[in-house]
Amino acid sequence: MRAMAKKQKGMGFAGFIMIAAGVIFVAILGMKTVPSYVHSAQISQIFKEISRDPAMQGASVKDIKESYNKRANINYITDITAEDIEIVQDGGQLSLSTNYSVKIPLVANITLLLEFNPSSS
Repeated sequence: MRAMAKKQKGMGFAGFIMIAAGVIFVAILGMKTVPSYVHSAQISQIFKEISRDPAMQGASVKDIKESYNKRANINYITDITAEDIEIVQDGGQLSLSTNYSVKIPLVANITLLLEFNPSSS
């Protein structure tokens, strides 16, 4: 009589490869998308700083855009320019906002489109 073979427990090689491929895909996706989200957060922060700055409350649109350009250059933000900013001065309240999108190529003709709407409010 032959001895009965024990059942295998655990993951096989094919399962390991599939999980590793999934982890690598998620890691690459994260490395490509995280900088866009960080830039959006930085743009929002710049808008908030400008809108809360007492010197900017009565400033001209040109001065506000120059202030944005200086702050964006410090943070290496190139996603939007000062010309892309919507500036609304309602009474004593200053509001800045913009809409922009970022296309991130993934593989061949597959592209990820991220849309952002940072504002000072």
